[in-house]
Amino acid sequence: MLYKIGVDLGGTKIESVLLDDDFDVLKRKRIPTPQNNYRQIIDSITFLVLEMSENVSDFSLGICTPGTISKQTGLIKNSNTQCLIGKPFKEDLENQIGKKISMENDANCFAMAEAISDKYGFSCF
Repeated sequence: MLYKIGVDLGGTKIESVLLDDDFDVLKRKRIPTPQNNYRQIIDSITFLVLEMSENVSDFSLGICTPGTISKQTGLIKNSNTQCLIGKPFKEDLENQIGKKISMENDANCFAMAEAISDKYGFSCF
């Protein structure tokens, strides 16, 4: 089974979830977002991923973040979490966690999730 770990980086909280193949929630945790400290945000996300992946053999990892990653530079831009701007956030997280990450803007993640989330018989789209 390939598990899925999702992390939502917000201005006030970082929430993580572990999902099974059917997208059922197996584990969830929320912690406060460290304010104005890039390194602490990296460490907090790493902590959550390690906790979610405990006793899990293999998993994919997706992170939604405020702002976007510049295709030209790989750096975060247009983020309301100011300490992320101009930083190689995805690269730094991949290096620390030791795993490839799918990362996307949080609003885009919301739209994608709604577009495919017909599990409960309804969707916004």
